[in-house]
Amino acid sequence: MPSRDARDAQPPAPSPGALQDAALLRRLLRAKDRMDAASHEAWPVRRLAEVSGVSEAYFARSFKRAFGLPPHRYLLTRRIERAIALLRDTGMSITDIAYSTGWESLGTFGRIFRDITGRSPGAMRVEARASMPQAGGVPACVMKAAQRPDLSIAVLEKRRRMATGTVRPSTKEES
Repeated sequence: MPSRDARDAQPPAPSPGALQDAALLRRLLRAKDRMDAASHEAWPVRRLAEVSGVSEAYFARSFKRAFGLPPHRYLLTRRIERAIALLRDTGMSITDIAYSTGWESLGTFGRIFRDITGRSPGAMRVEARASMPQAGGVPACVMKAAQRPDLSIAVLEKRRRMATGTVRPSTKEES
């Protein structure tokens, strides 16, 4: 029987819902990396499953188990994160930002942006630029992580809860 110190030094057992297959995880990471590199492109589950070399249903289940979000929600967080960075760091018009981050409709971009962040793109730009002197020399990657939208619940579910007054819009920076 191992000594008490040896037992304490062992890594904790993975949670029951954790993904155990390393080969599958590498395939899922390949799809996730592709989404990160080209978040402005359309990434239907069919295309992601092809990148991963698994069936669509298996991909969707496995991706959510591995990363905690369905693929569509993950893509939304990346698009909104990129839009926030462009609003903060560039003089691009909101329309140009919407199209360059993968939205096909300015109205859809504005509605979903507000649902996720709690602010309109214009209000977010004003707020982000007003807080820039406070940010000083904070690297862009740290700013992105701090302002990453929280999509632990679906946008439509969040909208429904807001209508009933059971949840307010949030991002990780408010947590």
